[in-house]
Amino acid sequence: MFSIARKNTVARLCCAALIRSLCVIFLSVVLGGIAFAQEQPEKPSAKSIPTEMQHEAWAPTSLAALIEEAGKNDPAILAAKKAAEAATHVAPQVSSLPDPLFTVTQFSVGSPRPFAGYTNSDFAYIGVGASQQLPYPGKLKLRGEVANREADAVKVHVGVVSFDEIEKLKTAYFHLAYLQQTLGILQRDDTLLQQIEEQARNRYSAGFGNQQDVLKAQLERTKILREISMHHQLVGEDEAELKRIVRRQQDSPDIITESLSATFLPYTASELLAQVREQDPNIREQSAMVQRNQTSVELARKEFRPDFGVSYTYENTDRKFPDYYMLTLSVNFPRRKPRQAALAEAQINVERAQQDLDAQLQDALAQVQRQYVVMKTSEEQLLIYRDGLIPQAKATIQAGLAAYQSNREDFETLFSSFLDVLNLDLQYQQTLLDHETASVHIERLTGVTLP
Repeated sequence: MFSIARKNTVARLCCAALIRSLCVIFLSVVLGGIAFAQEQPEKPSAKSIPTEMQHEAWAPTSLAALIEEAGKNDPAILAAKKAAEAATHVAPQVSSLPDPLFTVTQFSVGSPRPFAGYTNSDFAYIGVGASQQLPYPGKLKLRGEVANREADAVKVHVGVVSFDEIEKLKTAYFHLAYLQQTLGILQRDDTLLQQIEEQARNRYSAGFGNQQDVLKAQLERTKILREISMHHQLVGEDEAELKRIVRRQQDSPDIITESLSATFLPYTASELLAQVREQDPNIREQSAMVQRNQTSVELARKEFRPDFGVSYTYENTDRKFPDYYMLTLSVNFPRRKPRQAALAEAQINVERAQQDLDAQLQDALAQVQRQYVVMKTSEEQLLIYRDGLIPQAKATIQAGLAAYQSNREDFETLFSSFLDVLNLDLQYQQTLLDHETASVHIERLTGVTLP
């Protein structure tokens, strides 16, 4: 019995030892896998971006083609043209004589019934007449001139709307081109960063680096993916704006822009400022409003003059009685108080319009000067980026990659060189966008066409 119990105890101890050994092995495998996963996190890749966010390759659309399309299809421009066309029909309405008035009169004697007593009274008659109001000479002409000046302002407003819409189109087009170009930069630099990450991992595996370098490279790649995703959002917004202006279906194929390049300004500041008075559509519209209000003052003065009326009536009293013929002339005497108030209002409106014109002019001149400074400054910066900073940064990163691979440069220096390349490329594109956007504003304000 003792021997059997001892054997059972030994068997239980062996089983317990075996179970403990299996548990240790299991935990070692699990913890090792976790540690390996922490040391080797999943690499971000541009391929992880949803496929539907990728742009399809379409032929580029020129800016000139979109401008022509907008001129034909933009609802805002078409509505402004219709308003100008309608305004041309106002002058004939207000410069014409009032409608003539025709009357038929029946006068009966002794009874309220129509035609009662027509043949038994000298006073009963049937009359036919016509009357016409005649405004004081010159009033109708001035009213027509006021309407024509108003129509001129509406016609100029077509230019305001057109310039506004074309400015929006150009701004969205250039911003879309900027996004498409910077997207290529981000994807290219993501590839370069992937190369840096692989070198950091190789050095870490060989025992010369540390895990933080690999993680830092992976973090920066994830940031680039975030920027690419944000780019897709902004591209969608610009696409929607462009399709609105040219009146395309929102689900139509994406618009691919031509490459964005700098158009250097061939004008001096003085030449541009001299163009503002004649070419800025807002200035021209405000000038038309000044002329319209000045004509309204002349009309308000003319309203002090009386208007006239003339009427003629023929009255038939049956054949056995003589007929009646009556000519009537009338004159109205305008009350001075309301006419004086109308004249004062018209004169104040002229002064207000002139002040608005001056304010509009000064604002336009200031905007042209600001945009001129932006263009000239950005031109200098573009040359510095293109001929100095960017080539130097790219040479530095190439030398840094070789030095890091041969263990002659630390990761922080290499990573800093990479960030310099990325940031300088993006800053160059942003400066290029600012330059082209400033050129759009100058074209809008001066009416010049930049090459």
